[in-house]
Amino acid sequence: MPSTTTATLGRFVWHELMTTNPSAAQAFYKEVVGWTTSKWDQSPVDYTMWMSGEVPIGGVMAMIPDADAMDAPPSWTAYIETPDVDHTVEQAVKLGATVLIEPHTVEDIGRFGVLRDPQGAMFAVITNATPLPEESDPQPLEFSWHELMADDPEAAIEFYQEVFGWENKGESDMGDQGVYRMFGRDRFTYGGVMKTPDGMSIPPHWVHYVRVPDSADAAVSRAEASGGTVIVAPIDVPGGDRIAVLTDPQGATFAVHSKAT
Repeated sequence: MPSTTTATLGRFVWHELMTTNPSAAQAFYKEVVGWTTSKWDQSPVDYTMWMSGEVPIGGVMAMIPDADAMDAPPSWTAYIETPDVDHTVEQAVKLGATVLIEPHTVEDIGRFGVLRDPQGAMFAVITNATPLPEESDPQPLEFSWHELMADDPEAAIEFYQEVFGWENKGESDMGDQGVYRMFGRDRFTYGGVMKTPDGMSIPPHWVHYVRVPDSADAAVSRAEASGGTVIVAPIDVPGGDRIAVLTDPQGATFAVHSKAT
């Protein structure tokens, strides 16, 4: 398996939900997505992992006091691999990012920090303590797409390309909504960047898509029945896949994705 070197720079490796009610969130996502959970007993805080079969793909924890003090809403944060967290944080700050949590090390996990990009979207960087498995196409119950809404999409993609070496993977004209810019590395396309739609008074942010094992429509039905709210109803996207954007009962935004049959 490859080690944590420049060969892994820019790879999405973990997704973490910080929420006001971890127990309720676990029940919701188990029902909507199909994840199971596993308690991480070595954590200094109460931390539970999201499991895809036997593989952990993310975690959930209660809002930290600083987040509560800043009135930060429940949210998902993606962790992006880098061979040197401190160097990446320093580079990001020089390009206009703000550090929310300074780089620190957790034994057997790695070294990580949390930032806001120059326009305010939150992301995290990590250097894993153990080698990563070989990268593969996202499977059901795994995160499959990462979408950034930004006030200035061109500046946003330039920032992330500089920090993580992401490549342009194509563009799509969305008419009045502008150009959708896709990014990735090697043969993988990770997501896209778009302008925040006119009339929506929301700050720049990331939306992370999880691939559901059945259909986006079925997942939306389960979400509504479990207290979730639909932001974007199920729609087809180029290639025939189907997506929908929702918030969970605590207010965290996420999206579901199903492959074309």
